[in-house]
Amino acid sequence: MPATALLAFWLLSLALIAVPGPDWAFVLGAPRVVPAVAGLAVGYSALTALVAAGVGVLVSRSAVAMTALTVIGGAYLIWLGVRTLLKSPHGMEPVETRRLFASGVAVSGLNPKGLLLFVALLPQFSDRAYAWPVWLQLAALGLVFVLSCVAFYLILGTVATRLLGAATWVTRGAGLAMAALGVALLVDRLSG
Repeated sequence: MPATALLAFWLLSLALIAVPGPDWAFVLGAPRVVPAVAGLAVGYSALTALVAAGVGVLVSRSAVAMTALTVIGGAYLIWLGVRTLLKSPHGMEPVETRRLFASGVAVSGLNPKGLLLFVALLPQFSDRAYAWPVWLQLAALGLVFVLSCVAFYLILGTVATRLLGAATWVTRGAGLAMAALGVALLVDRLSG
């Protein structure tokens, strides 16, 4: 894969990751950063595998599948946001690492906009004339995206935790953002 295409994709990925969304809200509201980010990475790795295998294109072309994915993803974000808002204002209750990890997988793996991003963006940076098969190029590009996410969200979560501590308003803001993003996903999909 040409280094220029890889660099261009990486820069575009960083720009997209830097835009606040469900991942940001989840990381900022998570009581522990590492298992939350690990879950996000696994979810995006699964999307990468789907796109590299060609399944992503099939799902994106099915209105029913995309609507179902959006409704499930939106409802999950609303549930996660409300749960975060209802947590004790005196600090974060202990959350099992497994549950935090699974929530991260769900936040990224059920993100229909993430799937569309992968379906629309990854193929533009692949080249059928290149020595690597297209599926391997897509997998490599997905890996670049996942590693960029991991680095960015680990830094974001760590800096937020260190600068702000477990400030209640950050947690509440993250919960509100997740719920609002879930509602926006549902309204967008069900009204159009």
